[in-house]
Amino acid sequence: MDAPVKDVNKWIVTITVMLPTIMEIVDTSVANVALPHMQGSLNAGTDEITWVLTSYLVSNAVVLPMTGWLSRLFGRKRFLISCITLFTLASLLCGAAPNLASLIFFRVLQGAAGGALIPSSQAILLETFPPHERGMANAIFGVGAMFGPIIGPALGGWITDNLNWRWIFYINIPLGIIAVIMAAAFIFDPPYLRRARVAIDWWGLGLLTVGLGALQIVLDKGQQDDWFNSSFILSCSILSALTLLALVYVELKHEHPIINLRLFKDVSFSAGNFVMFMLGFSLYSSIVLIPLFLQTLMGYDATMAGMVLAPGGAATLITMPFVGAVISKYDGRKVILVGLIISAWSMFLMRGFTLEASYWDFVWPRVILGVGLAMLFVPLSTLTLGSIPKVEMGNAAGLYNLLRNMGGSVGIAVAATMLSRQSQFYQNVLAGQVTPYSPVARQKLEMVKQGLMLRGLDAATADKASLAAIYGMLQRQAGMLAYNRIFWIVGLTFLGVMPFLLLLRKQKTGAETEGVH
Repeated sequence: MDAPVKDVNKWIVTITVMLPTIMEIVDTSVANVALPHMQGSLNAGTDEITWVLTSYLVSNAVVLPMTGWLSRLFGRKRFLISCITLFTLASLLCGAAPNLASLIFFRVLQGAAGGALIPSSQAILLETFPPHERGMANAIFGVGAMFGPIIGPALGGWITDNLNWRWIFYINIPLGIIAVIMAAAFIFDPPYLRRARVAIDWWGLGLLTVGLGALQIVLDKGQQDDWFNSSFILSCSILSALTLLALVYVELKHEHPIINLRLFKDVSFSAGNFVMFMLGFSLYSSIVLIPLFLQTLMGYDATMAGMVLAPGGAATLITMPFVGAVISKYDGRKVILVGLIISAWSMFLMRGFTLEASYWDFVWPRVILGVGLAMLFVPLSTLTLGSIPKVEMGNAAGLYNLLRNMGGSVGIAVAATMLSRQSQFYQNVLAGQVTPYSPVARQKLEMVKQGLMLRGLDAATADKASLAAIYGMLQRQAGMLAYNRIFWIVGLTFLGVMPFLLLLRKQKTGAETEGVH
């Protein structure tokens, strides 16, 4: 049955489900810029305060894949309203947290409630639109999903500077109240998704929680703790591997599994999820690296770094509705192919960044990447979820969003590790060229020394200061080369997933899709 159970305007339903989506996505990134302020206010160390982010991501990852099962257990409307309510209440408690331990606990609650909001909202949105308009539905959802990362850091910075870090949580309260009222009025459970009494998959629940929780901790803390040289990271890795393997076995045997892994029998769904994992890997690693590069090597402040990212986000927002219209008429796989080429091109342009580059030199490759991403996420969502029966849409959306997030976590972990190792490698290479026997090095050292002496330093002090200045230049150049290398690898990753597009099932267009589900 393709029509909603009640005749509610699809655009009202769209606004209703986008509110909690934007609220959740903004909250994923809004806390990042406020960490130093929280650290001072709560008297916490640098390692301790990052658990404010990690705790949210861990509980978020655990709940994502079980959203469909929980919707069937409690009824989707009841479950969605409960999650929005818990998210809003947890936001209030986060804002009022008296110490770090309570803040981390409330962030776990907030992440658990938030984990279900995106897949539930996406499943409702896809069911509200008729099959031939699902490309447009995914475009609208994508606009909301991109809105969060664009506005999150800027909003968090402004609130933290002008009010107090606690207000980054309090702003969710009015939004949450409006979202609950709208969900109660305009969301209805379809007949096939009525609340059902099923045997609770306790083993699946436990293994999923431990496996994904341990994996997220490994990815988030690995580089900081030097990966497998840390007994804690090694223990979490072994625990995660064993529990996730056991989870696959248990879920394939259970009659009512908490996550339906049988969906991966569909080759198109499996290929789409793999491509999404790799896109998450490439996107999140590049988005994290660009502001880090601008602030550490170019001397940009957080606001200016945000101004470099913002035009790219705007390009995505502008392009997405056009992509939604195009894929309702043309083969989405070709759109994805063009998007991969454009995204790879933007990365190869970023590979050419130098320490003398201007603001616009950074903006244009980011704008090109924004256009490429719009051509990736909308058609990929449509093709991956297009062949899934409606009754499984919640499960499928949960797995799909989980793989995007896990790809992002892996991408950020790999990028951080590569940045550290490659910087060290290039520093050693460049240091080998700065010797007393190098005429260029001697000339540069003498120029810096003379400049310092003209400022009033004596010869001995100027000698030491010039060596320190040359070493600083060498470090910046090594860092620049490391970033260039990673942008090149990310570009190759975009190109590397192209063969998997052949496994995606072509989506029928227009009236051909009527009656498929």
